[in-house]
Amino acid sequence: VDSDIQFLIRSDLLKFQEIFRAKGSAAILMNVNNGEIISMVSLPDFNLNKRETIENVNYINRVTKGTYELGSVFKTFTVASGINEGLIEPDTEFLDLKKTVSCGKNHRIGEYDDKMPSDLTVEQILVKSGNIGSVKIVRKIGIERHKSFLRSMGILDKIDFDIEEVGRPQPIDWYEGCKLETISFGHGITTTILQLAKAYAIISNGGYDIKPTLIKKDLDKKYKKKILKNGVSKKMNLILRKVVSTKEGTAKEGNVRGYQVGGKTGTAEQAINNEYSNTKINTFASIFPMENPKYVFIVMLESP
Repeated sequence: VDSDIQFLIRSDLLKFQEIFRAKGSAAILMNVNNGEIISMVSLPDFNLNKRETIENVNYINRVTKGTYELGSVFKTFTVASGINEGLIEPDTEFLDLKKTVSCGKNHRIGEYDDKMPSDLTVEQILVKSGNIGSVKIVRKIGIERHKSFLRSMGILDKIDFDIEEVGRPQPIDWYEGCKLETISFGHGITTTILQLAKAYAIISNGGYDIKPTLIKKDLDKKYKKKILKNGVSKKMNLILRKVVSTKEGTAKEGNVRGYQVGGKTGTAEQAINNEYSNTKINTFASIFPMENPKYVFIVMLESP
């Protein structure tokens, strides 16, 4: 961990946690090519010298231990899964998309934005963050292929990490009701911020598996397992850049001059006592520089 960068990220995270009156927040900065973690911050934090008095569960490590439904940051995985299976391309068109679709027993999924166009390409579905388009894509993929894809990304299972404070994603009944459809846009599925960072690293680095680590290493890409087919990362990186760089993208506020940021926003209702509440989890998963990705940077605000 780089102590200078750690200090800077923590300072900004403290500032914006106060501005948005968030219950908690988290950030991780990691090298996409070898998994080295440069900074990892979870708030609220505490004095390590007085840790024996810490009993409040609000002090968990939100990067590694907290498991969350993270919303639309999962749409990136839906698109990447379809492209990797050869079922879609960025310019594949989905025409006459409705504002709602039915699934399961009398359950309906709605579009988050009533102004969402009815005709969209795959690229536009991700750039505009369309729910219905994501559902249409995942239905083409199917349960088994999409489940296999998410497992290969390291999303579904407990991650092997350097410290023991690691959360376990909740088990999923993939054949229950609308589970596949809601997973396409990041609801009904949980994971940790650490695992989200790993998955975005794989998508952006050419499709190579990495192991997040707090220990500095010198790893060569050629020795790593390749998960995605050739060309998938390049296509995804171009779309993720447009999510940030175009006026119709949901992450245009993250378009920092000189850094060529790409990424995806996510908003999800927080489950409390097995029921969805009015509180939110807000996340921005970013990659930079997109011309030659080196870092994944994820920021999460809980209950802002």
